[in-house]
Amino acid sequence: MTHLYFIRHGDYIEDLENGSYQDLGLSPKGIRQTECLRDRLASTGEIKADVLIASPMKRAKASAELLAPALGLPIVFEKDLEEWVCDDGTLTPSEFSARWNQVPDTHKPFFRFMAGYETGLEFSGRVQAALHRLLQEYSGKTLVLVTHGGVIAASFHYFFGLSGAVPARVTPSAMQTSITHWFRPSQGQTWVLERFNDTHHLERLG
Repeated sequence: MTHLYFIRHGDYIEDLENGSYQDLGLSPKGIRQTECLRDRLASTGEIKADVLIASPMKRAKASAELLAPALGLPIVFEKDLEEWVCDDGTLTPSEFSARWNQVPDTHKPFFRFMAGYETGLEFSGRVQAALHRLLQEYSGKTLVLVTHGGVIAASFHYFFGLSGAVPARVTPSAMQTSITHWFRPSQGQTWVLERFNDTHHLERLG
């Protein structure tokens, strides 16, 4: 049986004051969130992982480093699990939203904000190719992927056989430090979604 656990990184700090976007890693809130998940995994032993893979972006890297002791595994960094980066960060959030809202829905999967950056369709393809490769490489194992909300949303294209070229009617929105669990029985080809957005460990934060 193959198990795949997605964990979204914790809350993080963005630097938007110096003319470009920067990921500054986890915020104090994000550290507390991730520590709650770490303590949960350490006390319950509910995930007996064979490999821990993380996006190298600062917020995911810091989350994986906090979780690694609870899983007893070294971290393997996988660049193809990075979040969608569709511009150079010089657009303010309001400028980004204004430009995005002008794009017709049917064109959004193909819209390129800036040369050298991915379209939404290219991002989905990158994530799906990475998942396919990792699941072939670690077939029969239990994988934990510490990654981003956009990556988790794109994974639904892979598992449900959806086209990233068609505007989505539903977008899965993974919460910070949430667990999403898929598994495939040893004798089957069909994946089962066992849970999505499991954040029970955050209840103690109020």
